[in-house]
Amino acid sequence: MKLDFIYNRHSVRKFKDQEIPKEDIKEILKAATYAPSGKNIQNWHFVVIQSKEKINEIVKIIENKHDYLINNCDDEELNANFSKFLRYFTLFKNAPVLVMVFAGPYGASGLEVLQKANISDQEINSILNKAPGIQNIGAAVQNIQLAATAMGYGACWMTGPNFAAKEIEDYINIDKNDYTLACLVPIGVPQGDLKSPKRKPLNEVVTFID
Repeated sequence: MKLDFIYNRHSVRKFKDQEIPKEDIKEILKAATYAPSGKNIQNWHFVVIQSKEKINEIVKIIENKHDYLINNCDDEELNANFSKFLRYFTLFKNAPVLVMVFAGPYGASGLEVLQKANISDQEINSILNKAPGIQNIGAAVQNIQLAATAMGYGACWMTGPNFAAKEIEDYINIDKNDYTLACLVPIGVPQGDLKSPKRKPLNEVVTFID
């Protein structure tokens, strides 16, 4: 089927100890840059890490921030619920490649006009909540995952570690001061069987209006 590269995509969390050629990484990221982008802003930047040492350091940063948070939160139930996901926040530690996706600024279309047209703050906030700048990033990450799948690799879209985004940004220290970390995407050769949760049937998620 022509769309198998979509239906065969899975969130891969276990990877073989196998390097990915740099040319393959470039091809995957080239696909990311072909994602749709509002006003053609292309407000994305990709940081690629292949060093095991650096990947392990990012794992430690996340673990340390996790420990700091639970040590400063006096709600045992919240802490327990938060802690049980720590292993998912750091599952990229065995991936041969970690792509860090940064989001740059994106000016809201027509914001000044909306403000001067006496539109209520509630309506303006509702429009801003659509976050077109982040939608650009989401489209790019989707392309990363689909390209990786089509090339025989696997990836996982990770936003869970974002509670340590500031510390990770400080560690990476890229020369993009107006960009912030949006997500992490480990990429590698999948290990083990691949499966995904069942999808809702179309009649639950689609409405046709004649």
